[in-house]
Amino acid sequence: MLGSLFLSEVMGFQPCVLCWYQRIAMYPLVLILPVGLFPFDRNVVRYALPLSLLGSLIALFHLLLVAGYIPESIKPCVQGVPCTEVQIEWFGFVTIPLLSGLSFLLITALLILIHRRSSK
Repeated sequence: MLGSLFLSEVMGFQPCVLCWYQRIAMYPLVLILPVGLFPFDRNVVRYALPLSLLGSLIALFHLLLVAGYIPESIKPCVQGVPCTEVQIEWFGFVTIPLLSGLSFLLITALLILIHRRSSK
C-alpha cells in the first residue's frame, strides 16, 4: 500500500484502471492482516486469501497486457491513463504491475504457509 501511495502521491504517477482494481484488493489487506495476525486468528486466511488471489489475477492480467500478450482490443482502460503505459522500469524489467504482482504473491504464499502451520 505504501508503495502505491508513494508512486501516486509523491512521484506524481496517475494510476490506471487496473492499478485502481489492484488497490481495491490491497488496501483492505492492510487492515485485515494486522487485526487477524496479532493476536493470531485462524480465520484471517479465510478473509485475506480471496483478496490476495484476486489482486494476483488482476496483476497478472496487467502484466500480460503491458507485455503485449493480450491484444489491445481487450484492454479495460479506455479513459484516462492507458494500462499499457510503462511509467517506471527499473533494471530493465521491474514495472509497477510486476511489483504489485510480487506483493500479492508474497502475501498469498505467507497466508498459505500460516494456514498449513495452524492446521497441524
